[in-house]
Amino acid sequence: MVSSRPSSPHSFQLVDELIEELLSSPEREAVGSEIEVLKSIYGDEAIRPWKRFPTDDTVRFEVTIDFPAPYEDITIRILISLLAAYPAESPPQLQLLSRYIGAFGVDSVLFGSILRTFISTNGVEWAKGAVCVFDGLQNVLDTCVQWYEDHLSVQKAGEISREDASFVAAPTAPDPALGQEEFPQTSNAQETINLPSGIQIFEAEPISDHKSVFVGRACAITDPSQVPFILSYLSSDRHIARAAHPIINAWRCQVGRILHQDNDDDDETAAGGRLSHLLQILELNNVLVVVTRYFGGIHLGPDRFKHINQAARNALELGGFLDDVNGSKRSNPRGRKH
Repeated sequence: MVSSRPSSPHSFQLVDELIEELLSSPEREAVGSEIEVLKSIYGDEAIRPWKRFPTDDTVRFEVTIDFPAPYEDITIRILISLLAAYPAESPPQLQLLSRYIGAFGVDSVLFGSILRTFISTNGVEWAKGAVCVFDGLQNVLDTCVQWYEDHLSVQKAGEISREDASFVAAPTAPDPALGQEEFPQTSNAQETINLPSGIQIFEAEPISDHKSVFVGRACAITDPSQVPFILSYLSSDRHIARAAHPIINAWRCQVGRILHQDNDDDDETAAGGRLSHLLQILELNNVLVVVTRYFGGIHLGPDRFKHINQAARNALELGGFLDDVNGSKRSNPRGRKH
């Protein structure tokens, strides 16, 4: 199975440099050998090193995998995170990066099942000291293929039902000679998106600068699978959706001994990574922070990152997430709760 990712000599070089670095370290030699094997299995262009925080010993890399026949045109992207204790004391962490599989948007159920690949009875059994990334990736591929086929079946069933209904109760075509009007076109109402149970979003007061507006929001999370639902809920708000960058976000969530984390720039380059770094230096876990930026037509330069970080901090403070960090209870900035 060779990925359809376009070739990039620079990517090859980065992968080779990562492998060489790991092979030169006795503690991480097994990881370097494993990535080298994955490269030979999936192809040079399928492996790409992921950004790493300067103080983080976790090895992160992205793998792009093609679906098997007859779905060869579909690919998925998986982020693999290998903690410093892997493979001796901790399993790999896998996260689905693809937002869509074919024409279907990835849901929280699939997202969560991938996160639990090595900590679920339905996933891959992990034994201390055993390298097992390939087994995990194959399990992810099988899960995603099954999920895709299930959605195709549901879609096909819906088409058949609509065809049957049309055949049984086909309306009479309008006759212009009789002055009959055409049947009005109807559309389905937009599906209501609800927050997961127990989730409370804290929204800080907006920050304005040269007509650009930054709004920070934060909430506690207990499982990574909640994140897509929360972001979908916010995206469904028309006022938020109209922003130039609606859901710049970062999150960290501790599940057992494993720390899951991710961020999204939402097309504001490097903004998500800065929010992720903010959560890291504050040592905050089990929290999602989202910043919405409305562009006012005037470029702010580096100041926009200052406002994004401040909007996030305001929301975190409003929600009480900074109480332990600050060492005492502080008066919250103005804002509101969802």
